Amino acid sequence: MAAALGLCLASPSLCLAQTDPEPSISDYLPPKEPEVSRDEWRQRIEEARRRAKDVSRERREHPELYKPIPEDPDLVATERLLRDDSLQRGDIVTTKKGMFVYQGRSDQPRRDQDFVPVNPKSVR
Repeated sequence: MAAALGLCLASPSLCLAQTDPEPSISDYLPPKEPEVSRDEWRQRIEEARRRAKDVSRERREHPELYKPIPEDPDLVATERLLRDDSLQRGDIVTTKKGMFVYQGRSDQPRRDQDFVPVNPKSVR
């Protein structure tokens, strides 16, 4: 055993248990792309300019395609209400559809059914 250990120390290439070489920085970088010539670079720039002009012309000719879609305020308010972490059982919320009492549980996700309409005749 001692002879084998001595042989491994004297000639590490003969050892059976060798460690893998440490990775170098080039192992983590993407493969190198060939250098672009000046003419190719100019051609890429011209193509990018042409595409930008095409998009600009398209937006001018058809502005209706690029108008933002208006959000439904009722839907936005409902989503905000369903995500409100501060609501506790018994809280009352007011919407365009009336007043509602939150009857859900804090340990469960909120649902539309967790909001029960308040009967205006019983409130004094």
